[in-house]
Amino acid sequence: MNCQCRILTLRGLSVLLGILVAGTCQASEPSMSSPAGTSVKPKETRMWMTINERRFAITLADNHTARAFSSQLPLTLHMEELNGNEKHAKLPTSLPANASRPGIIHNGDLMLYGDDTLVVFYSTFDSMYSYTRIGRVDDATGLAQALGPRSARITFSSQ
Repeated sequence: MNCQCRILTLRGLSVLLGILVAGTCQASEPSMSSPAGTSVKPKETRMWMTINERRFAITLADNHTARAFSSQLPLTLHMEELNGNEKHAKLPTSLPANASRPGIIHNGDLMLYGDDTLVVFYSTFDSMYSYTRIGRVDDATGLAQALGPRSARITFSSQ
């Protein structure tokens, strides 16, 4: 085989390999689009928090803690006020924890303190405490007003 034939053969093999690799990458990525072409979140990553008549969508973190918490739903908790920035309640069962210091807590963060205390934050502030992230309220507008200055009864549900 002459040199020019070898070069053409190698080019052809390179193109074929490129097509195969591109096709494999596309096939391995699951589609997250609705029929209309808009992006949707899988059902497992979404839950709801209801305070009185106000309902907030929460996107769950992709971790064992969030999955364990969502397996307990529906769940209604009497959550006590603390520090003018959070509501907290002891959970009926402990959850797997992987705590870290977030540094900044954001309005709408849903966290686990220790392995059995659920915390809903309604203010943004610096913190030196360690938490395990469970999720985040998608739109925290009006969250502080809905929670009010005292304890609150909050229902967490998957629908």
